[in-house]
Amino acid sequence: MKEISIIVPVFNEEDNIAELHKEIVDVCSGKFLFEIIIVDDGSADRTCEIVKNLSPVRYIRFRKNFGQTAAMDAGIKSAKYNYILTMDGDRQNDPDEIPNLIRHLEENDLDVVSGWRKNRKDSFMKKFVSRGANFLRGILIHDGIHDSGCSLKIYRKECFDQVSLYGEMHRFIPAILKIKGFKIGEIPVNHRPRTKGYTKYNWRRTFRGFIDMISVWFWNKYAIRPLHLLGGLGFFSMFLGLITFLYSLVMYFQIGKIGHTAWPVLAAFFLFTGILLFLLGLIADILIKSYYSTTPDKSYNIKEVGENPGSQ
Repeated sequence: MKEISIIVPVFNEEDNIAELHKEIVDVCSGKFLFEIIIVDDGSADRTCEIVKNLSPVRYIRFRKNFGQTAAMDAGIKSAKYNYILTMDGDRQNDPDEIPNLIRHLEENDLDVVSGWRKNRKDSFMKKFVSRGANFLRGILIHDGIHDSGCSLKIYRKECFDQVSLYGEMHRFIPAILKIKGFKIGEIPVNHRPRTKGYTKYNWRRTFRGFIDMISVWFWNKYAIRPLHLLGGLGFFSMFLGLITFLYSLVMYFQIGKIGHTAWPVLAAFFLFTGILLFLLGLIADILIKSYYSTTPDKSYNIKEVGENPGSQ
């Protein structure tokens, strides 16, 4: 039997979690060796009480609300099976898609398969914000995913050997894993309307997600060479400073004085800004080297190691 750990972060989902649990058990029983890990992200309602009476289940309870990304990270780190599947606790993700995700992962030799809510059953505003975020993500990150915000995804466990999640990074897990060389895929999945409870998304989460998108973009482009970005900007700024300084000299010889103009100040600004950016690039380069030497993360990722010994 295929082994699968199903991670469900929940926050104030007392009206949904029992029904979702039953659906997952119905889909997986007899087909997979599975565990259901429900992470209660500091719910203020009866969610945790209900979860404790479910079976089979493993649950993790946060002392307060730390966010969906933290809940996913805690669930993933406690998973014990080879496949890890994540899904929302509001019953909008359909457990019937679990076999389809596994099948697509295996048939195409992928490391990650993301669900694509092609026909979303959300409000106009939520879909509008999501499509805007997807458009920006496509420009900055190029992860090849239509709907990275869909929580319904399946991963091979080794994807997270060197990955920890923070902020609103759960939306960008495929992008982070693609940076590390993992193979990413996507299939359309059924998306259901929310019938109970209320959405937890708001403008604050959208803003934090955008900031994290910039972080992922920087990590993708310059994680192992920050000096290329900051040093390049520094040299460009110093070049502008040099041009401005030369122009100031020409004006001085033509007019005789330039104290009443902003050109000398502008030249000094560009020159000092360029020097600071270059120095920041050097510091960032040192910090990146220290990061890779003191954490399990590496600038590369090994898929397999083999050996074919010769005859003795």
